[in-house]
Amino acid sequence: MRKHIFESRNEWLGNRNKGIGGSEISAVVGRNPYMDNVTLWEVKTGRRRADDISDKPYVRYGTQAEEHLRALFALDFPQYKVMYEENNSFFNDPYPFAQASLDGWLEDENGRLGVLEIKTTEIIRTGQREKWKDRIPDNYYCQVCFYMAVMEADFAVLKAQLKTDFGGDMLQETRHYHIERSEVQEDIDYLMQKGAEFWEYVKSDTRPPLILPEI
Repeated sequence: MRKHIFESRNEWLGNRNKGIGGSEISAVVGRNPYMDNVTLWEVKTGRRRADDISDKPYVRYGTQAEEHLRALFALDFPQYKVMYEENNSFFNDPYPFAQASLDGWLEDENGRLGVLEIKTTEIIRTGQREKWKDRIPDNYYCQVCFYMAVMEADFAVLKAQLKTDFGGDMLQETRHYHIERSEVQEDIDYLMQKGAEFWEYVKSDTRPPLILPEI
């Protein structure tokens, strides 16, 4: 496993099509509500340009809030050493298709390595809240499992800030989900196997069978 720090965000963006990222692995297995596996294949093979959503208000908010939420996590959970470097990307030889760009990585009191993932979501529809009811949305779960595989991490923590606007009154809820790798190893193995299979379609320029997203 190795870490690479790109000199700029543009350089980091330019490297994305050389592999599969954490936010994309859910599309490979039909668990991404915004993209199916064929659309992802078209992006990776240069047939389609990825949508640029960087200027959307909710994306800008999430990007700007990340450093503050990471700092709050460090204050709220002093048992973890919290680490981060801008424009990071991690690679692991057993998964040559995989790229992990992390919101942070952790070390617990026992020296175990963990992954920190930060999400900000504005709940504007009932269906969105249902995806967070007693669980993590599937696409985010796939993402943290993917990161644990690439990082050879023992655990992951997903910090989620959920906001709801009730007629001008803003309700904000913060949740923390702890996932032990030992409890989800079967899912991790499945994801990485499907990621490797998908990347063979990319390398051979062969369109994969369509998997419709389960929304």
